Amino acid sequence: MPTNSSMPANIPDFGLPPEPAAASKPDRGSHVSRETREKLERASSSAQKSDRSKQQFEALSQETLNRPQNTRVFAISNQKGGVGKTSTAVNLAAALATKGMNVLVVDNDPQGNASTALGIEHGVEVPSTYDALIDEKPLIEIIKPCPDIENLWCVPANIDLAGAEIELVSLVARENRLKNALSDYTAARETNGEARLDYIFIDCPPSLGLLTINAFVAAQEVLIPIQCEYYALEGLSQLLKNISLIQKHLNADLRVSTIVLTMYDGRTNLSSQVAEEVREHFPKEVLDAVIPRSVRVSEAPSYQQTVMSYDPQSTGALAYLKAAVEIAHRI
Repeated sequence: MPTNSSMPANIPDFGLPPEPAAASKPDRGSHVSRETREKLERASSSAQKSDRSKQQFEALSQETLNRPQNTRVFAISNQKGGVGKTSTAVNLAAALATKGMNVLVVDNDPQGNASTALGIEHGVEVPSTYDALIDEKPLIEIIKPCPDIENLWCVPANIDLAGAEIELVSLVARENRLKNALSDYTAARETNGEARLDYIFIDCPPSLGLLTINAFVAAQEVLIPIQCEYYALEGLSQLLKNISLIQKHLNADLRVSTIVLTMYDGRTNLSSQVAEEVREHFPKEVLDAVIPRSVRVSEAPSYQQTVMSYDPQSTGALAYLKAAVEIAHRI
């Protein structure tokens, strides 16, 4: 009788079939579903982005800025709404303040969004830009410090400012009201022994009325945010024409010094095309830093904060910090 090779030689096999070989256990680690692989790749990419953001933030934080010889006054204007004027005003101001600059934001928009983003109370009972323009109330009695960031102050605005367009029409020197108020305030700071302001940002409404004209007369530089979307340049010619009129008749020192590309989406060809077109028209004015679409930038005002204090290492905060450093170097 033949013996079964799988059994010891001294034990009969009784004609039984050989035992099957032990089945190997599946290697579950080497077979990963597509969904799991994509999740792992996203997690790895997110970690890499986080590390890059941290490195960029540390590099920008260590960079020192020189104070300008004189106070630089910017009017942030574009008659198109929703292009990021207020976000640009408050976040550039906050970024420069975090770098040690003394910065003032003048909320010149009846909506008062800049006041909200800086955490400043701006109800109808609060002294505001309206009181400075119409009643000539001293700014030193109106200005409030930003609670989150040192060296940053704000002239709040409320809905009363909506009526200022009509009330200014009949007033003497109606175009110079804001300029005179700022001049008196800077003189008062000097008298009180306070440090000179390095930057003043005037957040303008989306119109070309008397509030915006007051900002143009008070400023030396115009900063224009341009959204990286279709019709980005629509209406820009009218804005430039108005600036030219201000230069001829009211403020010869005014110039368009800075253009900021906002709401840039690198995933779309449209954003790249718009950015390229704007750079062709304004090669010297457009900043290298581009402000991307950012959820953090949109979320921050709902917490009465700028993105610089809400999430300082987010892509939006880093973009505004880069833009602020670039502006500071363009003296």
